[in-house]
Amino acid sequence: MNGMIKQIGNLDLRQIAESGQCFRMRMTGEKSAKVTAFGKVLELKDEGNGEIWFSCSEKEFNSIWYDYFDLETDYAGYIDSIDPADRFLTEAAKYGHGIRILRQDPFETLISFIISQRKNIPAIQSAVEKLCWVCGEKISEDIYSFPSPKAIAGLSEKELSECSLGYRAPYVREAARRAACGEIDPEAMRKLPDAELFDELVSIYGVGKKIANCVMLFAYHRIAAFPEDVWIRRIEDTYYGGEFPVSEYPGYAGVLQQYMFFYARTFRDK
Repeated sequence: MNGMIKQIGNLDLRQIAESGQCFRMRMTGEKSAKVTAFGKVLELKDEGNGEIWFSCSEKEFNSIWYDYFDLETDYAGYIDSIDPADRFLTEAAKYGHGIRILRQDPFETLISFIISQRKNIPAIQSAVEKLCWVCGEKISEDIYSFPSPKAIAGLSEKELSECSLGYRAPYVREAARRAACGEIDPEAMRKLPDAELFDELVSIYGVGKKIANCVMLFAYHRIAAFPEDVWIRRIEDTYYGGEFPVSEYPGYAGVLQQYMFFYARTFRDK
């Protein structure tokens, strides 16, 4: 089988695919997944013992996927830093130890999280795929790239609504229009300090505090960003007296947020 195998710690395909940070990574089997990003399709398989098979060349792995999966970062170090007296966070990190914060395309992440408002993960995935089918570029028989700002901006609100966007359609169209005409430059925004980046994001029609923090965390890798949704607020109320102690984990509380979110969503019925 073509491709390559890499020995990688703290990488669990299912945990990443189901962590709510990306919407074009799907499990294709018990230990295999497929991800579409940057106009490429990557297949992966967990071979066991920390070995992950990638369906790409060494050159493509080094130029795209090494950064995408944030493989330079020691996530075990984040887990080891957790206060052992914090039983909830300790258990959450143990449960979700294979989650890494992906380094995603800023425009795709912005649009995807605008779409995510008041939708569950399967519904977000479905809406994002419909948008790709409508105006993305064909990559393979049934897979399309995430559309460019110009392509999305060229759709009518009716066409966008038909992608199951509902009231989010004008938000998506306006963000795409601004990016297409250069009023905002999601790629150039990488250079902004955290506070300025946050202000720039919330200036976009339809982007509030939670979405801005999600985009900062999952596209710009600002791992101090701490998105708070209903799951996180429920955890804070139950275990932390209403507020998670972000200051105890300076600069990387967003990583811990992912462990908390994943644990609460997937372990709640067990």
